[in-house]
Amino acid sequence: MEQKKIDRINELARKARTPEGLTPEELTERDSLRREYIDAFKASLTAQLDNTYIQHPDGTRTRLRKKG
Repeated sequence: MEQKKIDRINELARKARTPEGLTPEELTERDSLRREYIDAFKASLTAQLDNTYIQHPDGTRTRLRKKG
C-alpha cells in the first residue's frame, strides 16, 4: 500500500477524534482505505508464510501447510 494512502488513513483517524468528527463522505473513504490496508496486510503475511519452511532435526525441510 502506498505511503500516501497510509498518511490519509492517519489524517482521517486524527480528524475523527476531534469534536467536529468526520463527514459521511470521509467515513466512507476511511472505511474503504482501512479495508484496502487490511487486505494488503493479509496478502503480505500470506506470501511470507507461503515461503516459510520448518526444518526437522534430521535436516529435512517441509513447507508450512494451511489448516483446514
